[in-house]
Amino acid sequence: MTKINLRDYYPDFYTDDCIIEVPDEIAAVLDSYEHAEAAYYLRRYRHKAYYSLDCGDGIEKDILFVSLSPGEIYERKVTAEQLHAAIASLPDKQAKRIYAHYILGISQTDIARAEGVDLRNVRKSIDKGLRNMENFLKNHG
Repeated sequence: MTKINLRDYYPDFYTDDCIIEVPDEIAAVLDSYEHAEAAYYLRRYRHKAYYSLDCGDGIEKDILFVSLSPGEIYERKVTAEQLHAAIASLPDKQAKRIYAHYILGISQTDIARAEGVDLRNVRKSIDKGLRNMENFLKNHG
């Protein structure tokens, strides 16, 4: 049995010392919670996170979001238009495979399986399509 002071764990409720005996297992659990809380506060301090790190409501994304300047917005729009034009200049199979792999995030293996072709054909097609896009962007960019 271990003696603990309830005022250490409940300072709002206990204004005076209230020492009780608890089993060693409970004292160990209370001690582990104290260590976890101290580690959490230290992690929050080091990362300058003055909000809950466990929060799942997107607050981290909102804090990290930086508004773009009009020039950056225009540059992104032009870049997207150039990429769409480069993809449109490709043969149909290359365009579909590049779109599926890089935009939709489908693996090359899954693309090959879905089309019923060898994985090497898909890899060669994507590589050739990327080279064609690079040449298009060099000539038209």
